[in-house]
This record gives sequence, C-alpha cells and structure tokens, in this order.
Amino acid sequence: MGKIVGQAQYRDILLGVGLLWATLALVMWPEQAMGAMRDGIGLCGNVILPSLFPFFVLSSLVVELGMSRYLGRLLEPVMAPLFRVNGNCASALALGFVGGYPVGARTAIQIYENGQCSRTEAERMLAFCNNSGPAFILGVVGAGVFGNGGLGLLLYLAHLLASLAVGILFRFYRPGEGPQTRRSQGPQFQTASFSKAFTRSVVGSLRSALNICAFILFFTVFLRILAYGGILSSLAQGLSALLAPLGMDQTWSERLLTGLVEVSSGVSSLTDGSLSGRLSMAAFMLGWAGVSVHCQVLAFLGDSGLSVHTYVVGKILHGAFSAALAAMLFRLIPFSSPASVYLAEQTEAIAQLDFHQAITLSATAAWGMWLVFLSLTVYVVQKNSGKGRRDVL
Repeated sequence: MGKIVGQAQYRDILLGVGLLWATLALVMWPEQAMGAMRDGIGLCGNVILPSLFPFFVLSSLVVELGMSRYLGRLLEPVMAPLFRVNGNCASALALGFVGGYPVGARTAIQIYENGQCSRTEAERMLAFCNNSGPAFILGVVGAGVFGNGGLGLLLYLAHLLASLAVGILFRFYRPGEGPQTRRSQGPQFQTASFSKAFTRSVVGSLRSALNICAFILFFTVFLRILAYGGILSSLAQGLSALLAPLGMDQTWSERLLTGLVEVSSGVSSLTDGSLSGRLSMAAFMLGWAGVSVHCQVLAFLGDSGLSVHTYVVGKILHGAFSAALAAMLFRLIPFSSPASVYLAEQTEAIAQLDFHQAITLSATAAWGMWLVFLSLTVYVVQKNSGKGRRDVL
C-alpha cells in the first residue's frame, strides 16, 4: 500500500512541477506562445477543418443510416479472412485511408457503439484503420517538405501497405473470437430519418473537429515552449546518446521527439540530411501519428469501454513497418524517371491550397465517397430484393 501511495505522490509531484514550469514559461515567453497559437490556428483553419469536417459528416451518415451494414454484406468475403472482422468494419477502413486521422478511428468507434461489430473487432480495427490521408502525405509531406510528388506517393504507398500488414497481424488478436455474423432484423437503411441523422452528423462532426483543433493548438504551443526553453534539445541530447548506434545525432533525435509528439511539426522539420534517412523517419512519424492524434482518439473512446492497448501497439508497429517499407521502396524505385517528375508536378499544387480550395477539394472527395457508398448500398439492396422474390417464387 505504501508503495502505491509513494508512486502516486511521486507522480503528483512531477505533474505539479511540470504545470508550474508551464505557467512560468507562458509568463516569461508570451510572444512565443502567442506566435505558436497563431500558427496552430492557421493550421486548423487552412488544413484541419476543411480536410476533416466533410469526412466526419460522411462517416457519421454512413453509420447513422445503417449503410455500413449493407456494405458489410458485400465486403464480408474480404474483411473476414484478412482481418477477422465482419464487413461492417469496411467503411472505417475505407474512410481512414481517404479522410486521414482520426476519421478511421472515429468511424470504428461509432460502428461499435451502434452494435454493428463486437468489442474484439473494434479493437482490431483501431490497431490499423487510423491512417493519414492522401492530401497530407502527397501535398504537405511529398510536395511541400520533399519537393517531389513521387516521394509523397512512395510514402503513401508504404503507409497503406504497413497499415494492411498491421491489420493482418492483429487478426490473431484474441484468436478464440472470430468475426461477428449476427444480422439485425428488419430494415436497416433508415431513409425516413435522414434529416435527423444529418443534423446529428453535422453537429457531432463540428464538435469533434473543434476538439481536434483544441489538441492541435495545445501541442503546438507546448512544443514551441519546450524548444524555446531548451528542454527539447536537452531531451534530444539524452536520446541521441541512446540512439548513437543507429547513427542518430542530436539534430535527428530532436526531430524524432518532435514527430513523436506532433506529426505535422515533425515532418516539417525534415528539411535536410540524407534523403533515405528523412524518408524513413517521415514514414515512421506518419505511421505513429503523434501523441496529439492519440489524444484525439482517446477523446473519442470516452466511455466506450474499448481498450487503448491494441491502438497504441498497432501505431508503434505501423510506424516501424512504414519506415522499413519506405526504405525498401526507395531502393527499388528510381525517382529520376520522367514518371516521377510528372507526379511531382501534379501534386505540388496540393501544398499551396488556401482554405476555400481545400474545403472544396475535401468536400468533393467526401461527396464522391458518399456516392460510392450509396451506389454500393443500392446495389446490395436490389440484389437482396431480387433474391427474396426468387425465393418466394
């Protein structure tokens, strides 16, 4: 008992010292803190809100209207043998690949809370469905950081393959529990309640997007204060001593620490050094996603009862697999070819989008995904209706 109390007191002392230091830092360096806040607001206004909000609305509608259940019947033969989850989970995987963090995780949690998958299936999905979107990797990272759309495509390919590898690996999580095959009774596509579902989706999506922006603002200021106060460099110096056998000096260690906390700040710091090393570290950061994204997912988990263990382990594996795949693909694919130059020209403009262009592109992509989901749903409904008529005859 004394040991437990001692550990709790030690934790409280560290927390108190940290909060006191943070308060003093904000008082001592208000201009730096306000500058970081302005940068964070710009990031949220120009990137986060226009890219995530339409996909949040789309994912909520897919779950609220029961479309994922019809899609589940169509995709069950793929999802069950590969990942040991039922087909309802396919929407979380698809939206996670297109919408970016944390659309996939949010959709998986919603599917579980609506009773469309078991707890084990939801925890398996959380391990690999929370992925970065193509706009961020191709535009911000590929064209913006590396100045080459082909390298952005390489990172996105490594990101997707690593995610699928983690999903296949986690099919062995709780091996005694297979995919849920129970079908709910009655009509599942609630067209009559579309207005209510749409209202709930928009309001809930805005709340979720604002929660994400709050975390981004906090960690942007937090990292800026750590860097300005010299704490980040001190931590990097200690980490570089541990990672010296891997050839990482203090500069690389500081970049790694930044990416471990906030992915966009981490990849933006990869402006010089060996290209293969920068690619591998960027791939790791994108797979890991950063503590900022993890806090966003934890906010969605709330009282769902889902374990965060599989999510964290999955993101660690995703980062490691992505780094290895990026290094391998970089050695296999030549990037001086005309095709790579053409890809760079096509994706360079993505990094220069302003708010209105970004929201238009994101909304168009979201509505395109919505039409795909709707078309597949109508196809399955018509197929099942035809089968029912043949059975009656």
